[in-house]
Amino acid sequence: MKLSAWLVAFALLGAACSPSTLVQQGPSDTLRAYARALEEGRVDDAYRLLSDDAKRSMSLEAFRRAVKESPDEVIEIARAVSRPASDPLVTATVSLPNGDELLLVYEDGKWRIDAAAIDLYSQATPRQALAGFLRAFERKRYDVILRYVPDAEKEGITLGEEPAPAAPAENAPAGKPDAAAAKTTGTELTAEKLRAAWEGPQKDQINRIVQAIRTALPTAVIEETGDSASMSYGAGGTVALIREHGLWKIRDF
Repeated sequence: MKLSAWLVAFALLGAACSPSTLVQQGPSDTLRAYARALEEGRVDDAYRLLSDDAKRSMSLEAFRRAVKESPDEVIEIARAVSRPASDPLVTATVSLPNGDELLLVYEDGKWRIDAAAIDLYSQATPRQALAGFLRAFERKRYDVILRYVPDAEKEGITLGEEPAPAAPAENAPAGKPDAAAAKTTGTELTAEKLRAAWEGPQKDQINRIVQAIRTALPTAVIEETGDSASMSYGAGGTVALIREHGLWKIRDF
């Protein structure tokens, strides 16, 4: 991992994970104190602001060495950390007996339950969209699963491609109607068509994919670029997401 990634990650861990910050000061105060300590060369003071997890990941000696070896980069990081693009948000995740996770947000000195506790099928972020999709699949809510399908996919047209000729394709994507058939008949993907495919000939295939996504999601890194996002799962699988009308949807898996 690059030095900048280490230092920024540790700064955020120190701001968000240290119990003392919730009592003594806010995340912004901790970030500013961390930045000042780095700018003034008070490496030990900066290190003391890190969380226990961060300190276990990097010893004080290693932290000192990293700062000493890249002084210009350290100053650049310190200045960036002291001016965050948005207000810090302190959150906590609680695992429920059924395997779901509940997000809490620290606001005005109190912990509040996030909207995800109400919106079980949120599409606000790529991770929430995947979690909602998995929940809908588990409950066989095919009407809800349709919310996660991009508009063009509902019409049987693959994004980025021209409509196919009239002859039906032999290998249509899993869970999606043949593009040519949809074009000629004018039909769209419905909950019943999805149910017929995923509980019929594609059942084993989709179950394997969903299980692999479910296993990977808790610790997976989701790469987000503009209105596109992706997450790797299993042995070489990738979920591709797209933001449409402000909501994240699953383009392909």
